[in-house]
Amino acid sequence: MDKPNILIVMTDHQRADTVLSDHPAITPNLDRLGREGVTFTSTFCPSPHCCPARATFFSSLYPSRHGVWNNICNGQALSTGLKDGVRLWSEDLQEAGYNLYYTGKWHVSIEEGPEDRGWRTRGATAGKGAFHGVAWDRYEKIAREEDPAAPRGEGEVIRPGYGNYTLYGTGSDSGNAHDEKVLADALETLPKLAQGDEPWCLYVGFIAPHDPYMVPKKYLDMYNVDDIPLPENYADEMSDKPAVYQRMRKTRFGQLSEREIREGIRHFWAYCTYLDDLFGRILDQLDRTGQRDNTLVLYCSDHGDYCGEHGLFAKGIPCFQGAYHVPAVVRWPQGVKNPGRQVDEFVSLADFGPTFLDVAACPADRHFVGASLTPFLKDQKPSEWRDDIHTQCNGVELYYTQRSVMTKDFKYVFNGFDWDELYDLKNDPHEMNNLAQNPECDDIIREMCGRLWRFAQREDDSVTNPYITVGLAPYGPGQAFKKD
Repeated sequence: MDKPNILIVMTDHQRADTVLSDHPAITPNLDRLGREGVTFTSTFCPSPHCCPARATFFSSLYPSRHGVWNNICNGQALSTGLKDGVRLWSEDLQEAGYNLYYTGKWHVSIEEGPEDRGWRTRGATAGKGAFHGVAWDRYEKIAREEDPAAPRGEGEVIRPGYGNYTLYGTGSDSGNAHDEKVLADALETLPKLAQGDEPWCLYVGFIAPHDPYMVPKKYLDMYNVDDIPLPENYADEMSDKPAVYQRMRKTRFGQLSEREIREGIRHFWAYCTYLDDLFGRILDQLDRTGQRDNTLVLYCSDHGDYCGEHGLFAKGIPCFQGAYHVPAVVRWPQGVKNPGRQVDEFVSLADFGPTFLDVAACPADRHFVGASLTPFLKDQKPSEWRDDIHTQCNGVELYYTQRSVMTKDFKYVFNGFDWDELYDLKNDPHEMNNLAQNPECDDIIREMCGRLWRFAQREDDSVTNPYITVGLAPYGPGQAFKKD
């Protein structure tokens, strides 16, 4: 079999559940992809933020090794690009003879663009020299123009001195301008790639369904707000969780009524339907080129969105699954055995690079956090596979030390800035009841701390040191060397 072509469609902020056939979001093209491929239902990003998650996708490393911790495009950046010596899988594919083409969102480095890592680009965004911060003259303008007596608008969050935030609204009938341009690039590029003799890899980076959810009316009209349920954990007041979680809800999203929460969810689902429409057009164009059978198609996202869970939207420091659980569906007619399956093993965004290199017969002799998913595509389970998933977060634009480890039974979150979290996922899948202060759970916490620190050692994560005011975990790094 010839080396497969690789088509990657990555969205921004999309929740994992929205690509499942039993979810209320209307996504016929993703439903078809799932029937014809494999859906990885337990796929997670390493950090709830675009830049570190994307850097992990392209490097197959975690932030502690690739060096990207938060938004690289503003003054709060902990780094502006990848660590020296970090190599991306795109460079391996280029050396192996692949023709690589990139369109859409990059957001991995402002020191380099995709073109510096093996890609040919056309309209790559959030790249070299990008700046997403706010200058002081913007705040001066806000101070002059804001009216404290003005009523709160539909879906609006009032933020004196920051400028008000609008969660959702009706977008242009012609769609999201960025994503329509990216779609046009992809549709124009696919036939050109098909004309060459080399295998190719095309990356398509959309920014939907990132907040604010500004959706064309025709997609909104597919949903009735009265049919939108509130999340099962919406009533969680989070009194047993870190204070910043509570503050985020009470001072920001708590301004929204229950109807507006439902509208926010409705707009998010409709935005996913819009994306599905764009994706379907890409699949149709691929079919027209005659390369469907030997093209591996991956549909995924960089991170998720709380989408009303615990009364929150967007993503950030709350370590709830909505922000970390991402979609991942793979179709490859010549390489997938028994299509239509769902795989529930823990998968990381770090696994896709080794998978691409594996199917391209392009070995790479260096350390990866991830591992190839090829056995799962062949309806096999590797002899050894992870039984937990880890996250690394040092904050977004505000800095917080947070690490978590999750098994199928429990999730433990070490919050260096506040009380820790422990959830019994078997009995509390919606993360309502924090058991971290329950003395009966001490053995579980000790075991989870051991897992957390062993991963930190393995991935060279200098998450803490023993100084008295910062060494606050209930069981410190020495737990990595103790037998449970």
